[in-house]
Amino acid sequence: MTSSQTEPLWQPDQDRIDSAAVTRFQAWAAERFGAPADGGYPALHAWSVAELETFWQALAEWFDIRFSTPYERVLGDRDMPGAHWFPGATLNYAEHALRTADERPDDTALLHVDETHEPVPVTWAELRRQVGSLAAELRALGVRPGDRVSGYLPNIPQAVTALLATASVGAVWTSCAPDFGARSVLDRFQQVEPVVLFTVDGYRYGGKEHDRRDTVAELRAELPTLRAVVHIPLLGTAAPEGALEWQDLVSGDAEPVFEQVGFAHPLWILYSSGTTGLPKAIVQSQGGILVEHYKQLGLHCDLGPEDVFFWYTSTGWMMWNFLVSGLLTGTTVVVYDGSPGYPDTAAQWRIAERTGATLYGTSAAYVMACAKADVHPGRDFDLSRVKCVATTGSPLPPDGFRWLHDEVRDDLWIASVSGGTDVCSCFAGAVPTLPVHIGELQAACLGTDLQSWDPAGKPLVGEVGELVVTNPMPSMPIHFWNDPDGSRYRDSYFDMYPGVWRHGDWITITDHGSVVIHGRSDSTLNRQGVRMGSADIYEAVERLPEIRESLVIGLEEPDGGYWMPLFVHLADGATLDDALVARIKQTLRTELSPRHVPDDIIEVPAVPHTLTGKRLEVPVKRLLQGTPMSKAVNPGSVDNVELLTFYTQLKRPQH
Repeated sequence: MTSSQTEPLWQPDQDRIDSAAVTRFQAWAAERFGAPADGGYPALHAWSVAELETFWQALAEWFDIRFSTPYERVLGDRDMPGAHWFPGATLNYAEHALRTADERPDDTALLHVDETHEPVPVTWAELRRQVGSLAAELRALGVRPGDRVSGYLPNIPQAVTALLATASVGAVWTSCAPDFGARSVLDRFQQVEPVVLFTVDGYRYGGKEHDRRDTVAELRAELPTLRAVVHIPLLGTAAPEGALEWQDLVSGDAEPVFEQVGFAHPLWILYSSGTTGLPKAIVQSQGGILVEHYKQLGLHCDLGPEDVFFWYTSTGWMMWNFLVSGLLTGTTVVVYDGSPGYPDTAAQWRIAERTGATLYGTSAAYVMACAKADVHPGRDFDLSRVKCVATTGSPLPPDGFRWLHDEVRDDLWIASVSGGTDVCSCFAGAVPTLPVHIGELQAACLGTDLQSWDPAGKPLVGEVGELVVTNPMPSMPIHFWNDPDGSRYRDSYFDMYPGVWRHGDWITITDHGSVVIHGRSDSTLNRQGVRMGSADIYEAVERLPEIRESLVIGLEEPDGGYWMPLFVHLADGATLDDALVARIKQTLRTELSPRHVPDDIIEVPAVPHTLTGKRLEVPVKRLLQGTPMSKAVNPGSVDNVELLTFYTQLKRPQH
């Protein structure tokens, strides 16, 4: 995997390089902290991992992070897990997220968009006032630092206000999207025992109203630790008995009081997809998220006060938390509540146009859906303000890069990024000063010693290996909830290489420092001793117009054999006849290798996903191996449980 000879798809011009925040940061850090003045981003990255403490100290000073109590040193203990960042320091995340309100109170902090696609602004002053009022009411309800506050909310301004008010108090935020059923929500919230629940009466999606009052009643009945329920009448219904009205809690004028908490004090709890058991309750810290998100949003995404940040997400996905952190850089944040493709597939591009988005983030799946639906964003919408289109959720296929370049603008910075809920950040992705090569993430992120390792722990270049991070990142979990001895945390990331974070992805680091993601290593295909990523197969197969989506599984058999079926969900009107089977096999043989050709191609009614959109590779593999459904998958984590019965009843084709 060496493509240093290939022409980049996009190259930043000198003006863009000179104006990028990361360029200015490097020059400043060179003067004050001994960072390399020359060599551009690669030199800065090398310094950031070699001089880890100096880098994070410089970053904290550059972004003027306000420590109400100074730190004793940057890194008290660097062992993983358990690295101790900025010991002695106190601060507050919400104070930083709202400080633009002092400088530009009448500017727009949030742009709320629903399926009418008409943006409604919320000023910095109004956001700050509501947060102050709500935080005071939370304190009056007895909410104290460390208490959990939960939200069963769509991506609306009230969710942002509730998160920031929770952080102001020093309480711990956690949220689920209202398309999660009661069992999925309870699998998450029952673990952390919230004292307050913010809810809506329902939500709108795909042009329809979805009433959630019965689900909310079930949540109230099954969460005995609740002291208060706050009702947000999105569909206009009255508050249920015993619930508080949102408007009553945000109508005051109390000045925000920001509880000063330790750097490692919990900020929020995110959840793993929970496909094979209870979701892991991942706890991240106020300080760790603060410095990590300043780095990602202020340097890698190059966001500032003139920018508008739109990422299509829901409150059940880490990208929502990441989106809210756009406020740290004084950026206007777009909160969109609705279907990604309503009233038509081009919906997100229309929102980008109407909000004046400068950085627009979406999923790789949406980009490919637009390509198949013959959407023409650059022709049909004014996207002149969009500097960057970023994608995550799954690797962006090479065709996705080409389509964005051809159909949006040829001078477009395309940032495919990869990270995880586990760190609520990116390991590799956007760098505004580097070229973009088709199919590649631009580089590892600053302060992240990202490597590709073989099973013996030897670093690889140009070969597929395990994604590892060999030094701590501030946003790594401080712990999992209900994991008193830390064993579940250690088993999740440190079982293969003690003291080194193994994420569970296959990657290649190229000879010019870019990164290629090949899919999850725990569902990796291994044929004749050669490891292959499922993402490579999806990219090739789903380019065919007849294939809507696919799923590939590799099964080790008791006799030492190996069965690799490819499941295909066909587009409307397509038929899996001999001709299509032959085309699929020929495509994989010529574009990848003979090893990538499946043993069988099987039509399925659909491909099952987690609630956050990831294909259920490992659970389907377990079902095909005969594992009972109750042990192979957590039904509350799946978008369509009934679909899984197809795989449990599947009979292997006889040859």
